[in-house]
Amino acid sequence: MNTIERHESEVRGYCRAFPVMFKSAEGSHLITEDGKRYLDFFAGAGVLNYGHNHPRLKAALLDYIEHNGVTHSLDMFTTAKRDFLARFNEVILKPRGLDYKVQFPGPTGTNAVEAALKLARKVTGRERILAFTNGFHGMTLGSLAVTGNSFKRSGAGVPLGNVTPVPFDGYLGDDVDTLSYIEAMLNDAGSGIDKPAAVILETVQAEGGVNVASFEWLTRLAKLVKRHDILLIVDDVQVGCGRTGPFFSFEPAGIKPDIVCLSKSLSGYGLPFALVLMKPEHDVWEPGEHNGTFRGHNPAFVTATAALDFWNDDKLTKDVDAKATRIAQRLQAIAKRCPSLGATVRGRGLIQGLAFEDKTVANAVSAEAFKRGMIIETAGIDDEVLKLLPPLTVSDEELNVGLDIIEAAVMAVAGGAKERSVA
Repeated sequence: MNTIERHESEVRGYCRAFPVMFKSAEGSHLITEDGKRYLDFFAGAGVLNYGHNHPRLKAALLDYIEHNGVTHSLDMFTTAKRDFLARFNEVILKPRGLDYKVQFPGPTGTNAVEAALKLARKVTGRERILAFTNGFHGMTLGSLAVTGNSFKRSGAGVPLGNVTPVPFDGYLGDDVDTLSYIEAMLNDAGSGIDKPAAVILETVQAEGGVNVASFEWLTRLAKLVKRHDILLIVDDVQVGCGRTGPFFSFEPAGIKPDIVCLSKSLSGYGLPFALVLMKPEHDVWEPGEHNGTFRGHNPAFVTATAALDFWNDDKLTKDVDAKATRIAQRLQAIAKRCPSLGATVRGRGLIQGLAFEDKTVANAVSAEAFKRGMIIETAGIDDEVLKLLPPLTVSDEELNVGLDIIEAAVMAVAGGAKERSVA
C-alpha cells in the first residue's frame, strides 16, 4: 500500500475506508493478498449485481478473447454489438413493450447522463433542466449541474447553470405534495422558471441517501411533464439492471420515460459500459454529432449479452423481492434493538439502508462491519445512511451472515455511544 499511497493522488476515497490490499474476488467475496475473505455488500457501488467473476460471464469473455474478438471498434459494426442489440431487444425491451433506440455514449454513467441532457435540449430547443434535491448523476460538468450534493458540485470550479432544483418525493415532509408545488411553478408565468427541456431523476436516490419515490408519485410526475411537453429522463445507472427487482426500476410505476440512462451493472462483469435509450422520435442526432473513443467496448458487449440470460424469466426478480423482504424485516428489528440511535429503514429491492439521526453513526457502523469481515458503504449528503448493496445473486447463507455482521456492528456502535453518554 505504501507504493499506492506514495504515487496515487489524494483524491482516492474508498481505500481509506477499506485499507487492505485485495488480490482476487469471487461471487459475494473480495479476497486480500494474504487470503482474508470479505463479504461484499458494496458490489462496486452497484456495478456487480451478479457478483464477482460470475462463471458464465467469465467463460463468454475468455472465449471471445481466445478467438481474437475485436476489443475496440469505436462505433463500427461488430458481431459483439449486433448480438447484444438483438438480445437486449428480445429479452428486455420487447417483453416490456418498450420501443427505444439505443445509443452508446461512452463507457460510464456520467457519459450517458451528459448525452441524455444534450439530446433533450436538442429535441426541444430549450436549455433548462429540472433536477431533484439530493439527486446524484455523475462527476462531469453537465451531470454535476443536475446533482444536488454541494461538496460534489463545488469540485467543478466553475458555475453550474441552466438547471432548476425541485423537491423530491418526501423532501418537504410526508404532508407536503411536492408535485403540486412543481406544477404550480410550471403553470405560473411569474414563477421565474423558464419552460424546461427535461426533468431528470432517479426513482431511488442511491448516493443521495436511499430516498425512494413512491410509484404513485412517479406516475403523476410522468403525466405532469407530458402535459407540459417536457421530456422525462430516468437515470437508472445505479438502480437499474435488477437492483430493485425488475430490470428497470420504473417498471412498477407503469411509466415509459422518454430517455433512460443505464451503466454500472449493464456489462454484468464490472467492465465499463453505458447506454442511452430514447424513444425513436427523439433520435435526432446527426452522424458523429455526439461521439467518443470508447463507445465500442466489445468485451463489455459480450458479458452484457451473457448477463441477459438472467432475464429470460422472472426468477431473479422474485429472488430479489424475497431477499428484500427479509432484509427489511431484519433491519427493522435491528433499529428497534437500538432505539437510542434513532435508526429508520428505507429502500427498495436490494438497495436498502439504515438512516441514523446522529450523522456519525453510519460511518462508525461501516468501520465496525469491516473489522468483522464485511465491505459496506454509506450514503447521504452527510453519510448518515448505511447502504446495503449486496450482489443480487447473494446466497441465503451469505445474506444471513451479512445481516448478522450488520447487527453486531450496530450493537457495538450503540454500546459505545451509550458509554460515551454515561461518561
